[in-house]
Amino acid sequence: MAAYLLVQADVRDWNAYREYMRRTPRIIAKYDGHFIVRGGEKITLEGPHEETRVAIIEFPTLEHVNAFYNSPEYTKVKKLRDGAGPARFIAIDGYSIAQWHEAVVQSEIAASDDDVNA
Repeated sequence: MAAYLLVQADVRDWNAYREYMRRTPRIIAKYDGHFIVRGGEKITLEGPHEETRVAIIEFPTLEHVNAFYNSPEYTKVKKLRDGAGPARFIAIDGYSIAQWHEAVVQSEIAASDDDVNA
């Protein structure tokens, strides 16, 4: 099942961060990952306004995320980010399409229960 790496970076030194960004795609690709979100416009719909740069990287499994993050290649490139600003990296297991379909069925059952009890 797919897994995701959520990155939130409070970039304060864009020169250092750009150099880091330039070097990471080849390492991510080596571990079968790819960006599905990389910066871009964002709108806070609820909660405090989000100021950090957000990236989401998809990998085939959590093991791939860990292999990427702990790889010698990334460990070396990660040093370019030092001093660019604090960041948070969170590895998250994905949600399968089968799980999604089951959640939709359960939601429909709950909605029909609401109609009966109204």
